[in-house]
Formats: sequence, C-alpha cells, structure tokens
Amino acid sequence: MLEPFTSYLTERFTDGVTSPTDLFREIRERGYQGTDLPVRRYVAGLRAGTVEPARGAVPSPRKITTWIMLPRGALKPGEEDTLLNVRLACPDIARTCELAWTFHDLLQRRRGLQLLTWVRQAEHDAPAPILSFAKGLCLDLVAVTAGLTLPWSSGIVEGNVNRIKMIKRQMYGRASFRLLHTRILLRHELGIHGIAA
Repeated sequence: MLEPFTSYLTERFTDGVTSPTDLFREIRERGYQGTDLPVRRYVAGLRAGTVEPARGAVPSPRKITTWIMLPRGALKPGEEDTLLNVRLACPDIARTCELAWTFHDLLQRRRGLQLLTWVRQAEHDAPAPILSFAKGLCLDLVAVTAGLTLPWSSGIVEGNVNRIKMIKRQMYGRASFRLLHTRILLRHELGIHGIAA
C-alpha cells in the first residue's frame, strides 16, 4: 500500500522532513490507507541508507551529469533546486560537482599551474570515476599542464588528420595511394576557395 507514496516520501525526506509522524500525516491527506508502521520502516531505511530511494524522486544519472557539466548559472531555477537536493542527499555527487566545476574553471581560465593541486584534491576523497580521470592526467602531467596553460593548440593539425582519415575510410579497399593523395589535395584546394567538397 505504501508503494505509490514512496516517491513523495523520498522527496520530502530529501527536503528535510524526516519525522515519520509528519510524513505519515502528509500521505494520509493524499489518500494513504495503511498504518504508520510501513512509513516508519521506510524512513528508517532512508536514514540508514539501506533502502534505495524511489526512482521517481531521483533524476536520471544522465540528467544529473548534464546539470553538472553546464556552467554555473545556466540551470533553470527548478533544476538548480533539484541538483541541490541531489547533492545534499549524496555526498559523492556533491564532491563530483565541486571537482568538476573547479576543473572547468582551470580549463576556461588556463590555470594549468593549479592542476597538480586539483589532482591532489581528487586523490584525497574523489569518487572512483573522478579518481581514475585524475590518475590518467598524471600519466602525462607536463603535457596536460602545458595544454591548460599555453595559448597554442594542435587543433588545426588534429582537424586535418581527422579529415584525411575520413577520406581514407571512404576509399577503403578501392583505390591507390596516388588517388588518395589527389583527393586530399583536391579537398584542400576546395577548402581554401570556400567550396564545399
């Protein structure tokens, strides 16, 4: 009998209403016909973390990730409130938000010299995916720091390499090196003159 009300209970619990008596009273007003014992058990499970919160009250991981990746201030007021509730309910998500926003700031403002400090913070108490990302950065810390500090980029070269690979894939098994060379030069010439290839 409690199942239709678990989303509401979880949402109210996340909002800070943790008294089983108050929650029981609220769902009685919404049509709950059972006793208060299942409500007390459910709330006790939420407190102990032994009961999984109702899915209706928790946004999908994809939605939460999207909210975290957007710049601060870009969320709608309702989304900001929901993200705040999720952060309050889950310390791992709260820590992920802080680290993601700090890294975004390093990236946008070219503060590569602060990267090692960020990595040390991530190693201290980050959730496993963030920790894995931080360890990956350490594999070539000098290059990553340079990329986050210097104004130069290999983007143009990477773009050309990607274009050549695409042409090569289109011709797979059907042409010689000479034809590939000709198509690359032709694509380059068309690009210089602003003609779509």
